[in-house]
Amino acid sequence: MTMPPTIDIGRALLDRLVTDVDGRPLGRVDDIELRTPEAGGPPVIEAILCGPMALGPRLGGRVGTWWLSVGRRLRPESNPEPVRIPLALVTELRPGEVRLSISRDDAGTLQLRDWVLDKLIAPLPGSGVAT
Repeated sequence: MTMPPTIDIGRALLDRLVTDVDGRPLGRVDDIELRTPEAGGPPVIEAILCGPMALGPRLGGRVGTWWLSVGRRLRPESNPEPVRIPLALVTELRPGEVRLSISRDDAGTLQLRDWVLDKLIAPLPGSGVAT
């Protein structure tokens, strides 16, 4: 996908639904990674960031600290970084949606959700989640 030379990140990307190549939801754009070109000039979007490790710092204050803390404790792996999706994987910007060229399984955005379902929800009687 060719991005326009300038973009309003708040309107075009932040908080938009991220979908895979088949249109299945993967989460939301919680933050953006920018890079400053070596030759100078305006920042360039490098990647979209998803998950509590990206949203916590963006929220700021006590709520952001709490959200980040929960994300760290429940993280299925020890990597403290947010899920990073390179901009090259974005194929289309639709109203309210960012479509990717990869499948849901390859994106890595559902690891925390899957871990919570497996470890916390499924063991509860009557949860309706198969173990």
